[in-house]
Amino acid sequence: MPLIVWLIVDNSLLAAFWVTMAAGLSDALDGIIAKRFNLVTELGTFLDPIADKALLVCLFVTLGHQGYIAIWLTILVVFRDLLIVGGALLFHTFTHSLTMSPLKISKVNTAVQLVLVVGILGIEGYGFEADGGVEWLTFIVALTTIWSGAAYVYLWSKKAAEFEGEDIKNERGSAE
Repeated sequence: MPLIVWLIVDNSLLAAFWVTMAAGLSDALDGIIAKRFNLVTELGTFLDPIADKALLVCLFVTLGHQGYIAIWLTILVVFRDLLIVGGALLFHTFTHSLTMSPLKISKVNTAVQLVLVVGILGIEGYGFEADGGVEWLTFIVALTTIWSGAAYVYLWSKKAAEFEGEDIKNERGSAE
């Protein structure tokens, strides 16, 4: 990750493109191997999405800082990730339970975010013309980012209400 950030800041976008591609492919291969050979661990289910978020946040912040991604989109992506991580920590603090299973919209969001940053690195690194593709991807990333963040807030609110209802029910049962 630090290497990719340095390459972008150094304006070595083609190298950053290939290092990011290698990181993405190794992450996908790791997931395939873990599932195929039944090597999925609880620790891995927590660390993998955190690593994905860290990589994407670093890419968005760096590309935003360098002027390749709109600052408003960078803020939106970072805010959503902080909301998700903060919400998960808050939910765990109150319920003492948290299972990590990403929503489908979150997987879609991660995929389009990755396509956008890799696309920008490739377009800029190779000097291609984007012909409006980056603008469309920016819109799609913004839409899925908002949708995903809202879905997590809704889900956690629903789970918290259910947990609170069970807590009240248990208190009444023990008082009788």
